[in-house]
Amino acid sequence: MRVLLVEDDVLLGEGICAALRRAGLTVDWLRDGESARIALIDGSFDLVVLDLGLPRLHGSAVIEAVRGGGSQVPILVLTARDRVSERVQALNLGADDFMGKPFDTSELLARIRALHRRSIGRVETRIEHGDLELDQARLAVVWRGHQIELPRREFHLLWVLVENAGRIVSRETLQQKLYGWDEDIESNAIDVHIHHLRRKLSPELIRNVRGVGYVLELLSDGLAP
Repeated sequence: MRVLLVEDDVLLGEGICAALRRAGLTVDWLRDGESARIALIDGSFDLVVLDLGLPRLHGSAVIEAVRGGGSQVPILVLTARDRVSERVQALNLGADDFMGKPFDTSELLARIRALHRRSIGRVETRIEHGDLELDQARLAVVWRGHQIELPRREFHLLWVLVENAGRIVSRETLQQKLYGWDEDIESNAIDVHIHHLRRKLSPELIRNVRGVGYVLELLSDGLAP
């Protein structure tokens, strides 16, 4: 799960980032509302944790912009416990949940996971394409009737390719889907994941378009052999 954290308090932001990353989540952290609004235009996040009292653009305005643009990304709002009117306004604008400060990061993580589970029900969680079946809720892959075990990032990479079957997906797009902005990744990280997928599925299934990216091959009767 890729989470966008928008919090201008440095100590709180560092603590939240550390807790979520220990739990295996990919976290990008921004400290002002305008940067968050811009970052959310591409819709590449699974969930947003958003403080309301932000510089440059108030959190409520961020919610309004995101929902006004048609995005249904789950938004969990952070706000002071005594600011009931702020919470009500945020929920009316389209926020999905809120937490009052101060809070325990274990509860925040539980709220994030619960909100993500609920949001999965809004979107397509299964793809069946030829002999390939993916179940996002369980991170399960079936290829030609056989269950295939994939690490989380390989699963999500394959999901993106299947969603765009027959179309080239750039390395940059795949990196944005799989990694946070401040993660240190090797220049060939995507190539390594593709190599593993080819070995576990079929060498001909995914084609390298040199200098551009990758494409999940299609035949007239389904997926490539």
